[in-house]
Amino acid sequence: MTYITGTGLTSFGRHDGRSSLDLMSMAAQLALDDAELKRTDIDGILCGYSTVSPHIMLATVFAEHFGIQPSYAHAVQVGGATGLAMVMLAHHLVEAGVMKHMLVVAGENRLTGQSRDASIQALAQVGHPDYELPLGPTIPAYYGLVASRYMHEHGVTEEDLAALAVLMRRHALDHPGAQFHEPITIADVMASKPVARPLKLLDCCPVSDGGAAIIVSREPTGTTAVRVRGCAQAHTHQHVTAAPALSELGAEIAIEKAKAAAGVGIKDVNYAAVYDSFTITLCMLLEDLGLAGRGEAAARVRAGHFSRDGAVPLNTHGGLLSYGHCGVGGAMAHLNEAHLQMTGRAGPRQVRDASLALLHGDGGVLSSHVSMFWERVR
Repeated sequence: MTYITGTGLTSFGRHDGRSSLDLMSMAAQLALDDAELKRTDIDGILCGYSTVSPHIMLATVFAEHFGIQPSYAHAVQVGGATGLAMVMLAHHLVEAGVMKHMLVVAGENRLTGQSRDASIQALAQVGHPDYELPLGPTIPAYYGLVASRYMHEHGVTEEDLAALAVLMRRHALDHPGAQFHEPITIADVMASKPVARPLKLLDCCPVSDGGAAIIVSREPTGTTAVRVRGCAQAHTHQHVTAAPALSELGAEIAIEKAKAAAGVGIKDVNYAAVYDSFTITLCMLLEDLGLAGRGEAAARVRAGHFSRDGAVPLNTHGGLLSYGHCGVGGAMAHLNEAHLQMTGRAGPRQVRDASLALLHGDGGVLSSHVSMFWERVR
């Protein structure tokens, strides 16, 4: 049994003059303060990778920068699933008695510290070096292909996808740290610049500076207690040209294993934190995870099912689509918001009940998946 004892999150957007290590340090200190711990209490760290600072020993570089000397330091690379994969690894290490307090941290100055072309080139490397990269695809292009196929198979429309972007923006409006605070409509999404058809600009997450951190501990450190109930991973492919059928992707495998490990069902979930790099990502994952039927995610969004006052509030900070995306730290912001909701500290965004949360991360092009359940026990 392990507990999420502290979370730290910077605002996302522009952080001029801040390096990746600076942003990671800011988030890490916020998490320590939240957990009521000192730097010397941390005996292990896990760091997410950085495309801006791709050091081969990033975990120890950060430890030195932050002024700690952990007995365990490791960097992890599973694309957008990295944040949850790190928390899962921390959970297992702490539960096994190897560590007492593990700091999970990520951050990048991807907006101000990396050129547009460099960012595109770095992220495109998820593609196959022989069969995909020579054709010049980008990450949006890969997801555009997936979106076209999914829309064809399930009758999903561009307006359906746009509804998810509108919901994420509506949730971001009440978070002071979100990158975007201007409301949008479905018409705005439809009118936005085409990026990789059928995906348009507002179907895509932005590029951001930011940092996020989580502390996983053997025992609670505060008055409230949120424990990791169960988790699982699935990795079905790396490259789009080797992907299985859309009905056989890893999210369905990971969630079934996580439900078995946690001893819960989807009907028990009252808060959801789901990866949303693109509207098609969120649409597909909601359905793959069992939070909506096939082709029904948008209808549930329109019916208010995933709104703050709905049956299963979703990404109440605005998600990657509107809070922002700074690499690994972008997905970890979902975890920070879940913890705030579960401990009743989300302010004007607070939902009625977040006692059992489902968290899911996706890496690559729906390649790697991590599903996890958190439970408030006091």
